[in-house]
Amino acid sequence: MKVILFGATGMIGAGVLMECLVDARVQAVLSISRSPSGIRHPRLRELIRTNFMQYDDLKTELTGWDACFFCLGVSSAGMNEADYQRITYDLTVATAEALGAWNPGIVFIYVSGAGTDSTELGRMMWARVKGRTENRLLRMPKIKACMFRPGFIQPLKGVRSKTRLYQAFYTMARPLFPVIKRLMPTQITTTENVGRAMIEVAARGHPKRVLEIADINALAHPA
Repeated sequence: MKVILFGATGMIGAGVLMECLVDARVQAVLSISRSPSGIRHPRLRELIRTNFMQYDDLKTELTGWDACFFCLGVSSAGMNEADYQRITYDLTVATAEALGAWNPGIVFIYVSGAGTDSTELGRMMWARVKGRTENRLLRMPKIKACMFRPGFIQPLKGVRSKTRLYQAFYTMARPLFPVIKRLMPTQITTTENVGRAMIEVAARGHPKRVLEIADINALAHPA
């Protein structure tokens, strides 16, 4: 299958890209991001872009794809709801609409988050906006939308967070990861598991359209 990946320079996207490049089922990856990933691979092509609201100039390049792994996003820290919605909701919906129009039936996997508010009425701003985004994607008739809700994510295979504070935390917490996994197996996943699970959903489908941490981990390591 041919996969479009958004957010390959972020922690989750970088992990997903690594799994795509080692899985024989993924024939080609088109990475669309604001900056180069620094990775060279015969199955990877990168497209550097700043406009993620309009894609008419890329119609030819964005036609003929099987799946989109949408890992692009920002932290809500310090943002008001209008600005966070523009980046989280508007940008995601614009991308899904364009890809659905040119690739009817494309699998669109959106990285949301544990605790997302599907009612859109809760007190947490980020959770409301994420819920609004999920609900809109799930109503789109031209895409096969699937929501991924990872919580705590352990970066593997040299993947690092671009946020210094987060990376410092991951570095300090690394010795504790085995303990956390034993005590709270449904509360933690890895960048590797997220990537593997996305490929499984794109290749085989899944009865659930909203996947929590336990679902992601089970898909990454099928019995």
